[in-house]
Amino acid sequence: MTKKSTKTIVAGKKSLASPRSTPEPERKSDETHFPIVAIGASAGGLEALTLFLEHVPQNSGVAFVVIQHLDPDHIALLPELLQRVTTMKVTAVKDRSHVKPDSVYVIPPNRDMSILHGVLHLFEASEPRGQRLPIDHFFRSLAEDSKERSIGVILSGMGSDGTLGLRAIKEKGGLTLVQNPDSAKFSGMPNSAISYGLADIVARAEEMPGKIMDFLQHTPTHSLQKTKLEDRELSALDKIVILLRSETGNDFSLYKKSTLYRRIERRMGIHQIDSIAGYVRYIQANHQELELLFKEFLIGVTSFFRDPAAWESLKNEVIPELLTSHPEGGVLRAWSAGCSTGEEAYSLAIIFKEVLEQIKPKAHFSLQVFATDLDRDAIDKARQGLFLPNIASDVSAERLNRYFVKDEDGYRIKKEIREMVTFATQNVITDPPFTKLDILICRNLLIYLDVEMQKKLLPLFHYVLNPGGVLFLGSAETLGASAELFTAVSAKLRLFRRDNGVSRTNLVSFPSTFPLATHPHKELSPVKPEINVQALADQILLQKHSPPAVLVNEEGDIVYISARIGRYLEPPVGKANINVFAMAREGLRPELLAAFHKAMRQNAPVTTRNIRIGTNGRTQTIDLIVQKMEEPELQGMAMIIFKDLETCQESAVKKRGVKSSDAVSARIGELELELQQTQEKLRITLEELQTTREEMQTSQEELKASNEELQSINEELQSTNEELTTSKEEMQSMNEELQTVNSEQQAKVDELSHLNDDMRNFLNSTEVATIFLDGKLNIRRFANASSKLFKLIPSDVGRPLTDIVNDLSYPELTDDAEAVLRTLVYSEKQVTTNDGRWFSVRIMPYRTVSDVIDGVVITMTDITPFKKLEEELRDEIKRLLRDRKEA
Repeated sequence: MTKKSTKTIVAGKKSLASPRSTPEPERKSDETHFPIVAIGASAGGLEALTLFLEHVPQNSGVAFVVIQHLDPDHIALLPELLQRVTTMKVTAVKDRSHVKPDSVYVIPPNRDMSILHGVLHLFEASEPRGQRLPIDHFFRSLAEDSKERSIGVILSGMGSDGTLGLRAIKEKGGLTLVQNPDSAKFSGMPNSAISYGLADIVARAEEMPGKIMDFLQHTPTHSLQKTKLEDRELSALDKIVILLRSETGNDFSLYKKSTLYRRIERRMGIHQIDSIAGYVRYIQANHQELELLFKEFLIGVTSFFRDPAAWESLKNEVIPELLTSHPEGGVLRAWSAGCSTGEEAYSLAIIFKEVLEQIKPKAHFSLQVFATDLDRDAIDKARQGLFLPNIASDVSAERLNRYFVKDEDGYRIKKEIREMVTFATQNVITDPPFTKLDILICRNLLIYLDVEMQKKLLPLFHYVLNPGGVLFLGSAETLGASAELFTAVSAKLRLFRRDNGVSRTNLVSFPSTFPLATHPHKELSPVKPEINVQALADQILLQKHSPPAVLVNEEGDIVYISARIGRYLEPPVGKANINVFAMAREGLRPELLAAFHKAMRQNAPVTTRNIRIGTNGRTQTIDLIVQKMEEPELQGMAMIIFKDLETCQESAVKKRGVKSSDAVSARIGELELELQQTQEKLRITLEELQTTREEMQTSQEELKASNEELQSINEELQSTNEELTTSKEEMQSMNEELQTVNSEQQAKVDELSHLNDDMRNFLNSTEVATIFLDGKLNIRRFANASSKLFKLIPSDVGRPLTDIVNDLSYPELTDDAEAVLRTLVYSEKQVTTNDGRWFSVRIMPYRTVSDVIDGVVITMTDITPFKKLEEELRDEIKRLLRDRKEA
């Protein structure tokens, strides 16, 4: 079972609250009983956000908080754009805003945001542009504040912001959703979350609201506080544990039932299953769900230097005391139980390295960290030592530069730290523990185990620690009934030292992993091999009739011996050494060295005859044969054959009956000849050595110069790489921000296009001749009805009005327009046309949204029918007056 929780650290950031503002009473965490959905998006996120909010049902009872990478120098239009697609109220967050259901809150530019008891708090962004991780920052804060009611959503975007935040939400029992990468404009953020196995649901943006509502409807809120399970629930839970044990081989029966039930109930909500009995049937039919549930139980959440105060105490007090207690130096052994992806194991190695650099002990010390976890996938990731760029929020810039290497995928731990940690898959409950430990880190693992299991593990931890060894627990863990086994270094920081005066070895329960003891089986009788006559004959010939020989590698280390070779080779005194040159007897080493090097340079065998070597106070003569191996399986090796000559010569002398004096004389001649040969060989060897030495000196000087040049080039390349990396991060951040700005501007362009179409249709539908002129009385726009009076075509836009022929009997039109521009007093006159029509011509100032005069608007309304009616009325009045006079 893995562990780890992640706490949001906001120390050192300046709050934006006004110092004179009256603090509002903080609400208790249990008052925020409604779910809060945090939505993280970056490049291409506006389209996904729009689709998401369009499909949120009315009166959902859920609050939505939008965190998007925004350009700090650009006025954000996101709240205004989102308001058009939802009936919920969309507001830009202000410091100390209370979150309410059925509302949408948008983070402002250049700010980090946290939540405490349902209240949003803004902080000035402390990280430089390109390194800001506002999504992770808020997701972590939400996980701590809302626990099971927190819901995290990752939409389109580049990079990996949000991955660590989803991990924190998942650990607290919240729901995590990720946009399907195929439907996202930029799949970087969705792919990052999916690759770490943090997505409960992967779906298109428009499908997510419905899935969230379904999850909430099938997740009863009362179960979140349930501590005692009913009999039927316990029975179903036991069945699930049995199925998991059969499928994975891991027994979860000793884990807290309430914790397991909450995890199961979360999976039930995702699959919209109302009863645990129904879920049992579901996992029986779906083995993949069993694997997902197994991962759910592991809760693999961790971070570097979690709870910084505890790590500082470990660095400044605990490790220096351990070093002081071992003045002779040596290896400190540590065990990180439930290490997940290895952050805490690497944190310990980094702390140890910093302590050595700080105190500079006289003795030599090293650290061996054993990091284990039940999750094989987590161990595989830990072995890679590659972490997301988001760890910059947990690891200082100094440590990142000192102990990590930046590459395209994130930060990779350096070799000097990686070599200090050994990772392995292990179940701390059933597998044997590591012993003789100086430090044992077991953080946030015990809280998932029942009391009886804790009573077994803590005495075991006491047993495996050396006297004075330190136990490092999680912030929510205590020693319980095993408190007398340890003394507190700092109870608040959960650092405890093994109490040497207490011994409970007889009460320690050691894990057993011997399946053969519980499953005995009948021992199989060995099968008698078939006799191979040819193999036996070859073996006898090799052992009794072939000369002794050894097979060595290119360094001279013996890999095979064909027969007894004690007459030629002898193990040296001191540390065991199987090198043939070190084992060569007196008189053999120079000849052997020369023949070996010559044979390795050529393909033909090298034979050196009549070599006199000393053996236990006697001398013997041998021929030495060295041959380089050409077989592919033996590439780079050589066979050294020792052929004894003395025995053959003595036999021949006895057979011929040669007198001893003649033999002595002959022997003296042989020795003189051998001496001459040896002197000649030595002369040649010395000449070769002198030539080789001169060549080596020349090569050494050239290599030294090349090395200096390469070091200089490497430093330049490293500096250039750092600059390019920084520029890349800044460019990526700016690109994401520009994508967001571009999306907002595109939305504005679409809106203006719609408004332009509306205005054109409005002007054309009124049948009122309208002409817009700029400050120089040039035509800016005109309605179609204007073409009945002015000879206007679309290409006339931009031309002076005086250049256009018109049918109006209104020569002072231009003068009146200039007067309106000058006095800002509108003008209205009734004029006729050449064909007898009447128009009411009104000239008014053209005012912009900023109340700036930027031209005039001329409207010409056809009043010919009214004029005709007026003329008719006048004629009628005259007729009536005339009739009246006549009467």
